[in-house]
Amino acid sequence: MAAPARRLLSAVSLPPRTLRGQLTAGLVVLLALACLMVGVTTAFALEGFLVRRLDQQLSASGGKFAASLEHEATPDRDNRPDTRGQSKGTFGARLLRGTTTRAAVVGKEGDVSEVRLTSGDRLALAELPLDGKGHTLRLSALGHYRLEAVKGDEGDVLITGLPLRPVEETLHRLEWVEGAVFGAALIVTGTLAALWVRLSLRPLRRVTTTAANVAERPLASGEVAMPDPVPVTDPGTEVGQVGTALNRMLGHVGNALERRQASEERLRHFAADASHELRTPVANIRGHAELALRHKGPVPAEVERALDRIQSESVRMSRMVDDLLLLARIDAGRALEREPVDLTRLVLDATDDARATGPGHRWLLDLPEEAVTITGDEHRLHQAVGNLLANARSHTPSGTRVTVRLAHDEDGIRLSVADDGPGIPEELQPEIFGRFVRADAGRSRAAGSTGLGLAIVYAVVSAHGGTVGVESAPGRTVFTVTLPVSPPATPGAEDRERDAGA
Repeated sequence: MAAPARRLLSAVSLPPRTLRGQLTAGLVVLLALACLMVGVTTAFALEGFLVRRLDQQLSASGGKFAASLEHEATPDRDNRPDTRGQSKGTFGARLLRGTTTRAAVVGKEGDVSEVRLTSGDRLALAELPLDGKGHTLRLSALGHYRLEAVKGDEGDVLITGLPLRPVEETLHRLEWVEGAVFGAALIVTGTLAALWVRLSLRPLRRVTTTAANVAERPLASGEVAMPDPVPVTDPGTEVGQVGTALNRMLGHVGNALERRQASEERLRHFAADASHELRTPVANIRGHAELALRHKGPVPAEVERALDRIQSESVRMSRMVDDLLLLARIDAGRALEREPVDLTRLVLDATDDARATGPGHRWLLDLPEEAVTITGDEHRLHQAVGNLLANARSHTPSGTRVTVRLAHDEDGIRLSVADDGPGIPEELQPEIFGRFVRADAGRSRAAGSTGLGLAIVYAVVSAHGGTVGVESAPGRTVFTVTLPVSPPATPGAEDRERDAGA
């Protein structure tokens, strides 16, 4: 019981988090304070009015009842207290030289009952000022009374009082009535306030929905369609000003995204056109270099070295042009092949190629017993796996152990390439899949790297609907590729399949 109670108290004590809840709670709290002030003021005013009425009654009585208590009854004389015109509960007392000689109270039908006073009551009665004004005092046997003390004819003090119980009962009834009325008013007002605040904040909810919609859109790259502007009914209000500012911001963001998309499109077209146009002259340069090297006549050593360099650089340039053209085609959304691919056989072939190229490394395979088959572009997937293996070979020393694992789990097909080489610098890991990124520029260029291998891996895997990541530390680097069994359709795939069927 203690734990639920604590949770309930904590939930009640916590303020509402939403603006709508805060505004509604604020209105209800302000109304509750106003009701409290009205109730307290009304109670004090009514109490003062009723007490003044009692004081007027005490002054009007003139102490008749208390004066009739001056003489006690004797056998030859019946001096009964005068109760004519006295209301039920009227108190009377006679004090002689500070000592209470007699105290009585009027009962039903005008009968008189003696009152037993305690020593505290007698002392309090003796201390009443003789100012002819009412004073509140609590008598042990009777409760709270309004008392007035005046001087008698024989040098005594006559005290007359009226009970405060009717006043207290009236105040209690007023409190109950005010509590019920104010409680109902708070409930009704709280409900109406919640509805009114909800209606008033409807434009703000539209602003929030639009902002959330923009936040969920992939703004990093590609063509992005911005949502419709928020309708602004009254730009003079705070909500209208927020909506106007959001619409202005959406316009700026949309214009910036359109300019960026146009710039990216121009860059893609340029890369594709330049790569396509460069293929022919690069091939011609390579062909002429090979033809010159096949010349049967004597060739000076310097010329032969120059021709060798021309041929090697033309080969490297051809690879770079092919890589750039591939990236440009993928960026342009060119459709991939969609055919069954034996990924197990593909990994075996790519590892055999890597083993032949890097015999100094230790190449290990961890493949499932059953063949793993997916739908995709076999040529592009082979190129991506080959780039991962080439990256491990190029950036680790001879003798490094490279392990290729292939598994089929609930997330799809998982391919990992791990090595125990020196690792990738931590500051380079966030941009390792960028274009023209090299861990060691000098060594990479000497090895013939273009800095596009991992960029192609990322582009091919993303085009297949998969993901690729890297975890690296000194002594262990793991590239992990996750592919769906069937990649999503790419733009133009349906048209290409329809053309193939025709």
